[in-house]
Amino acid sequence: MKINGKEIAANILSNLKSRVEKHKVLGITPQLYIILLSDSPSSASYVKQKLLKGEEIGVKITLDKEDPNISTEKLIEKINKLNNDNKVNGIIVQRPMPAHLDETVIANLVTPQKDVDGFNENSIFEVPVAMAILKLLKNIHSDNFEDWLRLQKITVLGKGITAGKPIINSLNKLGIQPLTIDSKTLNKEEILKNSDIVISAVGKKNVFDVNDIKNGAIIIGVGQHKESDDKFHGDFLEEEIAEKNLYYSPTPGGVGPVNVACLLENLVEAFENSLK
Repeated sequence: MKINGKEIAANILSNLKSRVEKHKVLGITPQLYIILLSDSPSSASYVKQKLLKGEEIGVKITLDKEDPNISTEKLIEKINKLNNDNKVNGIIVQRPMPAHLDETVIANLVTPQKDVDGFNENSIFEVPVAMAILKLLKNIHSDNFEDWLRLQKITVLGKGITAGKPIINSLNKLGIQPLTIDSKTLNKEEILKNSDIVISAVGKKNVFDVNDIKNGAIIIGVGQHKESDDKFHGDFLEEEIAEKNLYYSPTPGGVGPVNVACLLENLVEAFENSLK
């Protein structure tokens, strides 16, 4: 059964819009500042959705398309200026960044109160993609959600810093130790066949064979890639997954919309925190 991420996101955005409108009456609006340093298709697509959904709920978003060759010193200067700007509630340095920039160092420069992407090690916010995964799973089983989740055998494919790692960390905070699969894992098929929930955050074609997934499993697709049709596709063949009558998140329309909604949820919270 397909998990409708667009519907889940729409409910989140509707709530955020109401919260934003209460403050707009008073003449104040949440503001997000995005620094874009890459021409990556996935980054462009993600930023476009942030702009569209931000406009939908009434927040102000500034997109700063900076020179990819920007020096670390100049970027630090820009971030420090934004940290000290009381009108800016959220700051994002969009990933991936150019190779000459240290993503960890740059992330830790954003003040924790404005780090709505959650990559600063002291951030007060969860990484949106990790939030999105939990919201999708809660949509499937809302009763005693955390207790139910702790009983599931969960496997995460991929340990990348932008998706796999934050998802694993988020599960760890709930007392869950998921199994992980990467390119060096030897018993991949055995792990998958015993998994109740599979979260794939790789970004490549056909990351696993549908025959390695047990009936009744839940498949969450985070990774995406572009193929010759110039469209984004997920890590697995959705048609084959659907035939096994499994819960699965599609690409597009699964994790992506909820991810954007969770980012905006962090932004609105950052804004509300600044008013206290």
